[in-house]
This record gives sequence, structure tokens and C-alpha cells, in this order.
Amino acid sequence: MEKKQVTVPITGMTCAACSTRIEKVLNKMDTVEANVNLATEKAAISFDPNQVDETDLTGKIEKLGYGVELEEVSLDIKGMTCAACSARIEKVLNKQEGIQQAVVNLAGETASIRYNPLLTGTDEFIERIRKLGYDASPRKSREENAKSKNKGIRLMQLKLLLSALLSLPLLATMGGHLDLYEVPHFLMNPWVQLLLATPVQFLIGWQFYRGAYHSLRSRSANMDVLVALGTSAAYFYSLYEVIRFQGSGHMPALYFETSAILITLILLGKYMEKVAKGRTTTAITSLVGLQAKEATVLRGAQEEKIAAAELVQGDIIIVRPGEKIPADGIIVKGSTHVDESMLTGESIPISKAVGDNVAGATVNANGNIQVKVTHSNDESVLAEIIQAVERAQGSKAPIQRFADRVSSFFVPAVIVISIITFAVWILLVNPGEVAPALTAAIAVLVIACPCALGLATPTSIMVGTGKAAEAGILFKGGEQLETAYKVDAVVFDKTGTITQGRPQVTDINGEALHLSEAIALEKQSEHPLAQSFVQYGEEHSLPVQEVETFENIPGRGIKGIVGGTAILIGNSLLMSEQKLPFEDFKKQADMLEKDGKTVMYLAADKKIEAIIAVSDALKPDAAEAIKLLKSQGIRTVMLTGDNQRTADSIAAKVGIDTVFAGVLPAGKADRIAALQQEGFTVAMVGDGINDAPALAAADIGIAIGTGTDVAIEAAGVTILGGDLRLVPKALGYSAKTIRNIKQNLFWALAYNSAGIPVAAIGLLAPWLAGAAMAFSSVSVVANALRLKRQLKER
Repeated sequence: MEKKQVTVPITGMTCAACSTRIEKVLNKMDTVEANVNLATEKAAISFDPNQVDETDLTGKIEKLGYGVELEEVSLDIKGMTCAACSARIEKVLNKQEGIQQAVVNLAGETASIRYNPLLTGTDEFIERIRKLGYDASPRKSREENAKSKNKGIRLMQLKLLLSALLSLPLLATMGGHLDLYEVPHFLMNPWVQLLLATPVQFLIGWQFYRGAYHSLRSRSANMDVLVALGTSAAYFYSLYEVIRFQGSGHMPALYFETSAILITLILLGKYMEKVAKGRTTTAITSLVGLQAKEATVLRGAQEEKIAAAELVQGDIIIVRPGEKIPADGIIVKGSTHVDESMLTGESIPISKAVGDNVAGATVNANGNIQVKVTHSNDESVLAEIIQAVERAQGSKAPIQRFADRVSSFFVPAVIVISIITFAVWILLVNPGEVAPALTAAIAVLVIACPCALGLATPTSIMVGTGKAAEAGILFKGGEQLETAYKVDAVVFDKTGTITQGRPQVTDINGEALHLSEAIALEKQSEHPLAQSFVQYGEEHSLPVQEVETFENIPGRGIKGIVGGTAILIGNSLLMSEQKLPFEDFKKQADMLEKDGKTVMYLAADKKIEAIIAVSDALKPDAAEAIKLLKSQGIRTVMLTGDNQRTADSIAAKVGIDTVFAGVLPAGKADRIAALQQEGFTVAMVGDGINDAPALAAADIGIAIGTGTDVAIEAAGVTILGGDLRLVPKALGYSAKTIRNIKQNLFWALAYNSAGIPVAAIGLLAPWLAGAAMAFSSVSVVANALRLKRQLKER
């Protein structure tokens, strides 16, 4: 009995009782041996697949109230030639049990698969793909992929050169047939033409036969089927004519040049397409190039040079002025300024001292520092950014579903049209004449191009997301990229988004006898305004008090007991709820709020003794960002828990249209839902952490982060560096990318819609049809590359 062994991530475990419970239940099943590790949150399970079904294991775990975490794997796929190939692979994978979603990217030649590890695995995916006639393997490193692609391009160059050398003499014979010029007599010999055409047809063109065989075997049809049918018809009809007219003294009607030139032109188109596609991923190459190659690590008292990739958590590295910081870490010695522009776009170096975080690939501007490594290269901020870009480039936009639907029936439809064309010509147009009927049918087969349809969306997405990443904008995927251009209302959080998120105490009115107690209480709070109290206490050396109780009251303030005194700090709403009169301070509070300051009341033992005003400076780019959004016809809204007067003052300074003040955290999502009900497509801009419900409720969430602390997974779009001007820029990138996709789809459809009828009525020679087919894909990729220049100009 051979047992199957799997390691499964388990979600929902909180303590040893959970892991023990799962282990106990699983081990009661026949042939099952399970070991559940709470620390790693994984279960190692071995079982006899003949007696236990994987779905039973999943069911047992889920019945206990836990879950089996889905895993994700990326595969490299070789052998895809058109949209029909990628659509076929995707369809087969998505039918497989245990796969939640499979997305195949024709332009990137990759597949991204989310699956239940208990039900299926990578080996099964690869086996399925290989059965379809393609090759698949786990995603290699970028360096290995680059070498493999360069090797593939060199092989294509060689095949193209050989094909051209054999085909050009045949091309010359076309002029002889038309009496345009004198052709060497031996080239007009049918046997010489057969000798030249055969290697092109069956050696160089074998890839089309192989692809067609595998496609038909899996009951589908792709570009290879069209090419194999078209060229074979021309070749075998010519061979028949050679044999038929042997020794007759008459010159047979030959089409060897048609089959050979078709294959050569298609190879040329594929070669140009491959080279052009390589240029769509330069953003990834640029990001990878930012990484430091070497690091100076401290071993005892000795310095040692090692590869940056070899650094591990806990290493102490020395970084001198002008050097790149090799890995994410925390400064343990020295101070400096760090240039984070390559990650955030912020050109001014940031001051850093002991205890501050630094990100790998940023540049140490002027000081000698020692950094303790906190994340290896694979887990760094830059690595996260690269992975985010790769995921986005491998994802599908909803607009691509249209191309996928068309591709699924495109090739069979073309074959039917070709057969009808042949029948019409041989029965009605030129009854009994095979040559013109065959010419028109071949032209129909080879002019149709599903490749252009398949490349229309992914090439533009790869360029758009790549250029956006270079500007400090990370789109989570194609869906987010497509949604962003539809946005007509942008909602901003106030603190840390419109303002800098570094509030300071500016005014204290009244007798703040218990200010040190209030500061002690604020130290327990995570609210951004609390830090202003703590900073004030440190600057004025106020004594540190011991907190006995603490309670956070969302949207209101905080309360607790410090040194035996009941302390209450919060807004007027909190004071009203606690039935504490604050009329004596109302006039002063109104004046401070009109000035854009946030006012909080300090009460001790149920008596208000002072009001404290806190001001948070506006971001210098906030007003310009709002102006840019308005110029695009977008409504701007601000949500804040602050009072109406303060919120109105800040909104007026930056030019925001609508303000919703006094909104509790839970109510922000409701406000967004209300805007959506009015018909708006809403983007929510926040910090990605405190605004999670609102970000999730919006049509698209935009998280503002910094180079060293950014929640890339928190929202559909992440803005690195906190520059609000990147918000309208992100919407602009989306609009230009979607416009480029629509152009690609239009030309791909227009080309096929116009080309097939023209070929069917006999106005297009097969070799011209083949040239048009070859260059239609190139034109789509070239248009996507044009997007690079358009986005660079922004």
C-alpha cells in the first residue's frame, strides 16, 4: 500500500486545543496519519488514496470550523501560439477538481493557479497541460527565464534564416510565372521547387503540424491548425500537379512558393512578436536591477563582502555613503539621509537615525550606518513590489473575457468559411477549376489571426502596470486597472491622507491640572492624534503616570483611571453623552475649529478643566491633487470623524467639494455605499490599515503607504510614498491603458472582419494573406509598446 503525503495549510487555529482536535479527528479515519503543527499552521497528512478521498479530509477539517488555505503556484508554459491555446489550457485547468481559479497569460507565457492542496497539486497541473500538447514547469528564476527566452529567440532566428534561404528562390519564381523578369531556368523545374519547399514544409514547419495534432487531439483548434491546413493544401496540391504532369512537357500549376513563403512570413511575424513582447516586461527588469548585488557584513570585528542574496535575518551590515542598502532593516548605529526615490518617487532624501527602518535598494546619501537585517531579499519591500507587478501582469482584466469568448469559436468558424469558399469557387464562380478555389480557400485560412485577439489585452496590461510601478503606483490586477478609469468620485480620509498624519498640540485653554494623566492615557491609544499628546509630554518633560484602566470609545475619545483620577478626553459628542457641560469653552472651541484645528476636551472626575487643540499640517501636494481630479471631472469627498467646522476648514483649503464630518469608522463604508447608490463609481483613498472597511466597500480602494511601511495587499491600488498627485495619475494610467486595449481589440477584430471576406472573394494572394496574418500580431504588440511612450509623457 503506497500512501500519499501532503502538507496542508490550516486556517482558524488559535491554540493547542485546535491543533489537537484536528489531529484527533483526522487520525480516526482509516489509513490516515496526521500531524498538525500549530506554530506553522500546517498539517502533514499521509493516507491511502484508494480508501480515503481528499474531499473527505477537507470536509472533516471544515466541519470542525477550520479551513484549508488555498495555495498559489505559477507555471511557465511553452508551445502556446495563439489565444485559442491559452483559452484551451485555462478551460481544462478550471474544470479540474480542487482548482479555484486558473489564469493563463499568452503574452507572458505563464499560468497562475489557486488551488486546494488536499485535492490537487502542481504535478497534476503539469501533467494535464502536457496532455494538451504543451510543456509546463514550475516558474523558474528571472535569470533562468531570461536565458531560456534568449535561447528560444536564437533558435527562431536560425529557423527563420534557413526558411528564408530556401523560400526566396521560390518567391523569385512568382515573377517568372507573371513574366515580370527572367528567372534562371533550373528554378522553374518542378522537382527543384519540390526540393526547396519540402524542408520548409516538414522540417521548419513541423512545429505547426505538432501543434495542430495536439490541438485536434484535445478537440479544439488553434492557429497551428489554420497554418497546417493552408500550407498543406498548397504543398500537396502542387505535389499532385508535379506527379500528374510528369513527362507531359506542360508546366504544371504549382503553389510551392505559397506554402514556403507562408511559413517564412509567419515565422518572421512570430520572431518579431517575441522580441517585442520582451520589451513589454522591461519594468520588472528595471525593478530587479535596483537591488544591491553585494553587502558588507560584520562578522565579529571583521568586515566581509558577500552577495546580498546571502543575507539572513539578524545580520549586521555596514553601509557607507553613496552605497545601496542591501536589505530591509533597522539602523542600530549612526545616522544619515536615505534617498528612497527609486521606491517612492520622493526626490528629497529622508532623515534616518538609530531605530528607524530602511528599505533595501534605497541609497545611503551621506552617513556611515550599521543596519540589522529584518527581512531577506525574498521578503523585502522591493521583492513585494516586484511580486505585486508580476501578479498584476499575469492577471486578466474583465474586458479580456470578450476576446476569450471570440477565440473559443474563431478557428472552427474560419475553417468552415474556408470550406464554403472552396465550394462556392469550384461550383459557382469557376466551375471545375481547382486552382482559383484552392487559392481563395488557403487565403481565408491564413489571413485569420486569433493571435492578435489573444495579445490585445495582456500586452497592454503588462505595459500599463509596469510603467505605473515605475511611477510608484501598484495595481493589484487587471480588474483594478480596468475599474480605475471608470471612477467619477474619489473619497479621501482626512488624517494621514489629506493631512501629514503628524499632529501637534498647538493650544491649551483652561487649567489642565491633569494633563500628565491625560498623556499617560493617550499613550495607550493607537489613534494618530494620541501621538501629539505623547510628543508634547516628552518635549515638556511631564512626569509619567501609571494607567490603571483604559477604554477606547470609537469616534468619541478615550477614558480611564490614572493615579486614582477618572480621566476623560474626547470631542463634544463624548462630553454630551457623559452629561458634562462644556458651554464655558464653546466659544474658544469654535474659534479654534474655524482655524482647522481639532479640539478635545479634558475632564477629570466628571469636570471639564481644559480644551486642547491639535493641528495636523496639510500635505503640500493635497491641493494640487484635488485640482487635477477636478480637471478630470471627478467629484471629491472627504470623510472624517472630526467635527464639521474643522473638516470644512481643511476641505476649503484644499478645494474638496463635499465633506462628511463626525463619521465613525464603521459609518465610512455606509457613506461610500450611499454614493454608489447615487450612481457614482467610487475610489476610497486611505492608509490601508485604519480604513480597511471603507477601502473594501469602495469600487476600488487606494492605499497610501511609504517605502518602508506599505500594505501592498490592503487595497486594489497602492500609492508608494504618500504623494496624493499619484491618485489622479493612477486614474489617468488606467484610462490610457484601457483605451490602448480597446484600440488593440478593435484593430484585431477589424483586421479579421475585413480580411476574411477580401480573401474569400479572391482579391488576396495567399502569401499576402500570410504576411498580413504575421504582422497583425506585431502591430498589436507595437501599439502596446506605444503606450509606454504615452505613459512616460504624463
